[in-house]
Amino acid sequence: MNASVNSLTFSSHANTFSGTLSLDVLRVRVPAVFAPAAHESLSPKYTFIPTERVLSGLMSAGFLPVDARQALSRRGSPVHARHILRLRRRYETVQLKDSIPEIVFLNSHDGSSAYQLRMGLFRVVCTNGMIVSRGAFPAFCVSHRGNVVDEVVAAALNIAERFDELAGQVERMESRSLFMDELIGFAERALMLRFDDVLQAGMQPSALLAVRRVDDAGNDLWSVLNRVQENLMRGGLNRRSATGRLTRTRCISSIREDVRINSGLWDMASGLLAA
Repeated sequence: MNASVNSLTFSSHANTFSGTLSLDVLRVRVPAVFAPAAHESLSPKYTFIPTERVLSGLMSAGFLPVDARQALSRRGSPVHARHILRLRRRYETVQLKDSIPEIVFLNSHDGSSAYQLRMGLFRVVCTNGMIVSRGAFPAFCVSHRGNVVDEVVAAALNIAERFDELAGQVERMESRSLFMDELIGFAERALMLRFDDVLQAGMQPSALLAVRRVDDAGNDLWSVLNRVQENLMRGGLNRRSATGRLTRTRCISSIREDVRINSGLWDMASGLLAA
């Protein structure tokens, strides 16, 4: 039996393993989920189905929202902006040492994005959310036409069926130790994801290997991936600007950049596993 979003009850804040976001929190944090119509500039061929309705379908299938945010719309309307939801299965059977598999769902109502679903991981230790690359695991794009809700739910179920494979890849990363040249090489390539040229970055690639907490210490691929990801995404590292001024790297707030950098890092780690 299908249930509407409003008929489901859940807590008002996300917690480590089981908490989900309430409708009240979602309305404040991501008003684009509840857009009443598509942006006026879009063609009549554009089929408007609000994210709220798609979310209702996902929740009925057992996926609950645990994080959400949205970007500034390129057309200036907050209810039409690109937005991202992270969802977990109501009952997760895949067990990882420090992470929880998630569905990453992206959409917009200003014509800048189709419905997209990707695989993600939430790491409890640092509360970081990773996004797995398209190359490593399937990602799905659903156009704004046709039977959108059923297609999105089917894609989410398809991705969730691969959570066991994702857990296996994480475990292989945990047992893959990196030599010093591999560590530096990984950091250099990661820095190039943020800056086009390492020389223009104004910082040493090794800064991305800095340990922010005891749990991240170690030279296994999983620990290194998480350290580099957090240092890139959170920012706060010292660097020299093009004019020689001492400054700090900024955190990544763009949804597009979040997806791009996370996917690139996962591809790099997968490449080392295959080497």
